[in-house]
Amino acid sequence: MIFASRSPTGKAVAVVRARSPLALVLLALVWIVPAAAAPPAALSEKLEAVIEAPDYKHASWGILVADAKTGATVYSRNPDATLAPASVTKLFSSAAALVALGPDQKQETHVYQRGLALKGTLRGDLILVASGDLMFGGRTTKDGKIVFKDKDHTYANGGFGDCEVTDTDPLAGLNDLAKQVKAAGITQIDGEVLIDDRLFARSRGTGSGPDSISPIVVNDNAIDVIVTPGEKEGDPAKVVMRPETSFYTLDASVGTGSEKSSANLHLLAVGPTQFAVRGKVPVGSKPHVRIYNVDEPTLFARALFIEALRRNGVQVQCAVLRPASNSLPAKSEYEKLRKVATFTSAPLKDTLRVTLKVSHNLYASTLPALLAASKGQSTVESGLKEQAKILKELGVDTSAVSFGGGAGGSPADHASARATVQVIQGMAKRPEWDAYKAALPVLGVDGTLSESVKEDSPARGKASAKTGTLIWYDNANERFLLKSKALAGTMTTKSGTELYFCIIVNNVPLPEGVTSSREGKVLGKLCEVLYEHGP
Repeated sequence: MIFASRSPTGKAVAVVRARSPLALVLLALVWIVPAAAAPPAALSEKLEAVIEAPDYKHASWGILVADAKTGATVYSRNPDATLAPASVTKLFSSAAALVALGPDQKQETHVYQRGLALKGTLRGDLILVASGDLMFGGRTTKDGKIVFKDKDHTYANGGFGDCEVTDTDPLAGLNDLAKQVKAAGITQIDGEVLIDDRLFARSRGTGSGPDSISPIVVNDNAIDVIVTPGEKEGDPAKVVMRPETSFYTLDASVGTGSEKSSANLHLLAVGPTQFAVRGKVPVGSKPHVRIYNVDEPTLFARALFIEALRRNGVQVQCAVLRPASNSLPAKSEYEKLRKVATFTSAPLKDTLRVTLKVSHNLYASTLPALLAASKGQSTVESGLKEQAKILKELGVDTSAVSFGGGAGGSPADHASARATVQVIQGMAKRPEWDAYKAALPVLGVDGTLSESVKEDSPARGKASAKTGTLIWYDNANERFLLKSKALAGTMTTKSGTELYFCIIVNNVPLPEGVTSSREGKVLGKLCEVLYEHGP
């Protein structure tokens, strides 16, 4: 019989009782095959000093740190417990999309004419067929680069007062198509403008921000409300919509408060396409961003497309405010119609870069639907089933995961730390790995990890990992309950060892005045410990 024990120095030793020649052979094999190394004593001590702090008395942890090269466990704590990973769920949905669709996959949004065009006048309909292009040119700069802000505008209503919009045209895709329609010789449309949104079924996403999952997406299915304070206290603030459209009516009454006051803005729905903005913003502050979620992306896109056509010299007779009455053609009929415009999306790897860097809930929620559409199916649920098949092929123990969506905000979304590391390990063996890793936030540099460590931290830039945050308000105790804070990805230690890791903590009651940003710093601290004291 062979037993493993620890010497006073902490090293593994073998204790053998040899009763036969076979036992001697086994003894020889023990010395040939080294036992798994214990985690460095300093590493365990430093990690446990953080995770066993009094603040986590009621919390549950799931941690696995593995050597990327050998797969050996460096540190673990409840690695097989299924916990809520929050937005770390996006690692699974993004991996499945990359494997199924490929990092360079692009969508083409086509516009067709139905009817005859005589002397520039189309006596019929113009039909835009939605392709599931999530960014639709809205995050592309004039020099063709895809950009994002570390604090994305889709989170602007979640208490993050410094969210920003990108310096890009949210209507770039529609404007490009409109110009092509004009270049195709159409200067007037006597019929309807239609949006074919039948690529997959409409549904709702999970998580904060816009949640209308649709094959047509313009400006993330949101209207940005940008509020700029007046020149002095008491002046009315300037309030504008982005994009501007006659389809929505904005009633704004926002004042300018004192320099020491806090921004206090409220968006109120008044009707299906009417909303009001009330409140105050401090004098001298930078513009404040809020968003109004669009519930009907197809009607929104149709109105914006009509307005884009008119701006670009195409007279459109149909009304922006009235839904189209004409029916769509059978899908098989498009090959018989004249194609007058095409807009090509950015490659999938760029969309996923935005998705993971800023933790974009709408994009991630739509990934299973795109996966389903690629298989001739139409629902998020069918896409999640396809995702499970891909995860299993990657080596993920799918019995240790549960997903109700692609973003991480569903009550069904659970995963173990081990399964999360397994998806990273599986992707690292595939040709899509470079695109996958490049899409992850970098510790202390960008995205949702931009402020997790200080600029002078030795670990800054050494970890690429996906964050996750899920928080609820505890009315009974007038405090926040951090349902989940998580981080998973890859990092290089001080000694040059590459690690794959997943850290999840669930159910942390936050003291009054404390927000989830505290736990973000805690995860940054754990990364610093791994960097400094890891193998």
